[in-house]
Amino acid sequence: MQKNIALSIIVSGALIAGMIFLFTGNRFTSSDAVVDTANVEIRDGVQYVTITAHGGYAPRTSTIQPDIPTRLIVKTDGTYDCSASLTIRSIGFQKILAPTGEEVIDLGTAQSGDIIKGLCSMGMYNFTIKAS
Repeated sequence: MQKNIALSIIVSGALIAGMIFLFTGNRFTSSDAVVDTANVEIRDGVQYVTITAHGGYAPRTSTIQPDIPTRLIVKTDGTYDCSASLTIRSIGFQKILAPTGEEVIDLGTAQSGDIIKGLCSMGMYNFTIKAS
């Protein structure tokens, strides 16, 4: 009888873990290998990088052109997790973002090879912007 209860608990736990993994997508896997340039555009001589903050940052890796003034647009939509608390150490930026809206952050002009990293308050979520 006790073996049946233990087996039921193990099977239930495995099913719950599988459902969590299935419905949270690939948050538990590294998407650093995927580099996104679709979120980068140049308007009036200024380069804009757009990412979303909600349960992490997307995309996790972006590539920009060097030697162009750059601004980061962080979009939130009902963001109440730690990704709303954004730190970009290389430029001295630290702020708790509004739960819904856009934050425009001046990143300056990156040189070829520069890497800009953003991080949530707990260090769980991050993103990278590479100039190349």
